Amino acid sequence: MRQTTIRSAIAFAILVCASGAPVHAQDASEKEIERYRAMISDPMSNPGFLAVDRGEVLWSQKRGTKDVSLETCDLGQGPGKLEGAFAKLPRYFKDADKVMDTEQRLLWCMTNIQGLDTKDVIARRFSGPGRASDMEDLVAFIANKSSGMKIDVPLSHPKEQEMVAVGEELFYRRGGVMDFSCATCHAEEGKRIRLQGLPDLSKPGKQAQETMGVWPTYRVSQGALRTMQHRLWDCFRQQRWPVPEYGSDALTALTVFLQKQAAGAEINVPSIKR
Repeated sequence: MRQTTIRSAIAFAILVCASGAPVHAQDASEKEIERYRAMISDPMSNPGFLAVDRGEVLWSQKRGTKDVSLETCDLGQGPGKLEGAFAKLPRYFKDADKVMDTEQRLLWCMTNIQGLDTKDVIARRFSGPGRASDMEDLVAFIANKSSGMKIDVPLSHPKEQEMVAVGEELFYRRGGVMDFSCATCHAEEGKRIRLQGLPDLSKPGKQAQETMGVWPTYRVSQGALRTMQHRLWDCFRQQRWPVPEYGSDALTALTVFLQKQAAGAEINVPSIKR
């Protein structure tokens, strides 16, 4: 019993975000991962651009009871205008009277503009083997239209200010069976989980910028493009929290806070990660 407890403790210490100096073997592995990313970062080699292409088709495809496309959907820059829209999301939308991120806004447009039942879209919110995701593809297409631009989320509206405050609270809120928070892994320098270095997102600046500026990303280990919704969902899952509802206000609030920390970051998407 005692040996089992000790083995479990050792395994937990290895898997959970650990502090300390990087091991040489880990550094070597990270360099190889970066070399691999560089090899396939070109649009002609990056599989994430397949999602961009699929998203472009979906954007102009007529669907729903109204048999119209999403081309009149207003993502903040005006109906149908995509250039720079992703760089300023999440933001407040007067017609919905709430702050929305990209996925929330797309679901709103599908419902209100297309008359589309989004039940199936939400069921396929994350792609899997033999199962595409409309949302991942649409976000990839929309986000790519802001590549080369700077993250600049508006924070002037009272509801935007409220959401960034809620997001900061959620970032530090501990809970779940392991009593973790986002800050457990992302509020100190030099932490890592296995081979992965963990950025300090507790303060504005370079690490937050380098993190938020490259989502959505193609995950080589998963063979799929993933959005920030998936990243946050998976973080809560790994913390053993109840997984948040897709497109929830809580995830939008957390995204607003993280985008605020990353203000000024250059967007380069879709990127490639391990």
